[in-house]
Amino acid sequence: MAPGLSPVWIAQRLIRFNTVNPPGDEAECVQWIRGVLDRAGIETRILASDPRRPNLVARLPGRGLEPPLLLHAHVDVVPVEGQEWTRPPFGGEIVDGELWGRGAVDMKGHLAMMMAALLRMRARGDVPPGDVILAVVPDEETGSTVGARFLVERHPELFAGVRYAIGEDGGAELGLGPYARLHPIVVAEKRTCWVRVTLRGPGGHASRVASGSGVVNKLRRLLESLADGGLGVQHTPVVDRMLKELANALPPGVGERVDAFRVAPEDPSVLDGLDESTVRYLRSIVQHTVSVTVLQGGTGTNVHPTEITVELDGRVLPGGFTTEEFLGLLRERVGPEPELELFVEGELSPPPRLDAFYDRLVKVLKAKDPDGVPLPIVTTASTDARLFSSRLGIQCFGWMPLLHAPETVYRDRLHCPDERIAVSALEFGTDCFHMLLSGAG
Repeated sequence: MAPGLSPVWIAQRLIRFNTVNPPGDEAECVQWIRGVLDRAGIETRILASDPRRPNLVARLPGRGLEPPLLLHAHVDVVPVEGQEWTRPPFGGEIVDGELWGRGAVDMKGHLAMMMAALLRMRARGDVPPGDVILAVVPDEETGSTVGARFLVERHPELFAGVRYAIGEDGGAELGLGPYARLHPIVVAEKRTCWVRVTLRGPGGHASRVASGSGVVNKLRRLLESLADGGLGVQHTPVVDRMLKELANALPPGVGERVDAFRVAPEDPSVLDGLDESTVRYLRSIVQHTVSVTVLQGGTGTNVHPTEITVELDGRVLPGGFTTEEFLGLLRERVGPEPELELFVEGELSPPPRLDAFYDRLVKVLKAKDPDGVPLPIVTTASTDARLFSSRLGIQCFGWMPLLHAPETVYRDRLHCPDERIAVSALEFGTDCFHMLLSGAG
């Protein structure tokens, strides 16, 4: 493969642009991408509310046999400060068959697969059944304001007719690699609902015993009420299907435990013995979760505080659950007294549809890896997909085709030091994207 068409070559160069957000400053990286696509004869446009943080929208014309397909990817990455890296985080070095650097997994490596597939099609004269739109955006890591949100609100016409989109996530295993080679496909995301809780009580000199109605005692009761991290089990069709398919894909002993959890998720003890990260994930997709993340209060070591605020990271299951329902369950848990303020509310997306396009994604993966098991999953976080889905009605999937060794845990490399991805995984993913865009499956 010519260097300019190689996903490894592209990913190396993307990683070498320092696009840590904040501040972002993704312009140089985006302009480099534009140059690569322009030289291949692929139409591009730059759109921006901030010239230092532009969006790029490229289009490869198709035969008009299918609606346009959207591929979307972000080029901003999370910070590396405070992390101990074995190799330079922006070096893009290849060591022992792996490409190292911030963004290798999230998500410059993924973008490199998409770009390499488009460039390969252009070089070979392949024409997709429908137009392929590539949206490269900034700012996904801190809210998407100048990225995907800007595009869907200010330039929705660019996505006219699009029914399906592919974005980040997917591909990362569930910690069950020793039992089966899984190919997760994200079909739904949990929705963000961040809540600020304010507790108030009498103050006074800290040399005296705190009052039972003191704010610190109220804080203790609040933390105890949220200690299990969830708001009670909720049965949803998409999670039921996921757990059923997962149970069928695993060896009998393990599969039976996952199916027992599917039937009675109120009893997570049936998962005892599985990888802890896997158990935490499975428990997180059967309930709305609430994590205590920020505490603020107090004015001096010798003064009982009169006010403490607590910030909660709430994540709401897909399937039409409203913010009011979530806040109602939270109120039942914490009691009537604390003041609750919703300060970040994620977009409410339509219910997931596992239709013919999902089946195409599955067929491509099975064709490229006959022994692998494609699997629909719900992700506990949210991505730019929420904006294309909620604002434009596009059905979004997280599809990052990866072929990797059972011991490789890509999900544990997200936002972590020594982020890296196998060269063979990049090449496998590019082959899958090329097959999909060509209309196979």
